[in-house]
Amino acid sequence: MVPGEPQAEEVSREMQGGMTSARSVKILAALVWCVGGGVLLWKGSSLLTEADALNPQSIWPWAAGAIGLTIGGVKARYLFNRACRKNLRRIDALESPRLWQCFRPRFLLFLAAMIAIGATLSRLAHGNHGFLIGVAILDLSIGTALLGSSFIYRQKKTCESR
Repeated sequence: MVPGEPQAEEVSREMQGGMTSARSVKILAALVWCVGGGVLLWKGSSLLTEADALNPQSIWPWAAGAIGLTIGGVKARYLFNRACRKNLRRIDALESPRLWQCFRPRFLLFLAAMIAIGATLSRLAHGNHGFLIGVAILDLSIGTALLGSSFIYRQKKTCESR
């Protein structure tokens, strides 16, 4: 038996009950936040590439990229940073953390709805220059906000369990 390490029966009991550490829940929340941001930036960029291919003389794909990144930066600073801190406080307050508690259940439902709506908008936008630009701005702004605010999850004091 090593001092400071959980005994095998404690680990087994936690695994059976689905319990985990607050640190693990925070890491999963950060992973979801970062992967979501990266996917949205990639998706927004590919929509802008398609828009540029439809109308190569248009300056709108470049302008849309700048607009999306700018809006995303503002969202990160004034909206998403606050949401991350609030979520971390909620995770710290969990008595018996479970991995699925990385976000509130209603947020998980909201996330599923946003993914479905985003996929539908992207499909509908194909071949329509203006619609591609609009959906790209939306994707880039949310992706930038997610990645821009993800530093809240990556701070050293955040990763420590209290």
